[in-house]
Amino acid sequence: MTNHVDRFHAAVSILAGDGHIKQRLIRAFQDNLADIEHEDLPIPLQETYAELRRKLFRVTPANGEGPVCATVRKMSATEASRCAASVVSLYGELLQQAESIQYPAAADNDVGVPPFLVKTV
Repeated sequence: MTNHVDRFHAAVSILAGDGHIKQRLIRAFQDNLADIEHEDLPIPLQETYAELRRKLFRVTPANGEGPVCATVRKMSATEASRCAASVVSLYGELLQQAESIQYPAAADNDVGVPPFLVKTV
């Protein structure tokens, strides 16, 4: 799951950058998320991501452009902004899922000190 978190982070970083929202959305999705299948994500996120993919792959490409580019080109700026907001929302939810899986609450007595921090006498 860490790989997906990293990829969504990269996509969100592009979305937060400079340029027109349509260009940022195309680059963010094509470069980082297009090859992620909804089944690869945690179950609570699968339907939202599948819906986003449907929105971004609904236009048949022409003239050598990809499906995401063709679809976003036909969108309004408002539609593109909604898709970008969906990517950001998915990233936040994915982070929450990752934290609950990777960082379970530990008992106080389970906390160990790494060997390199132990002072020898």
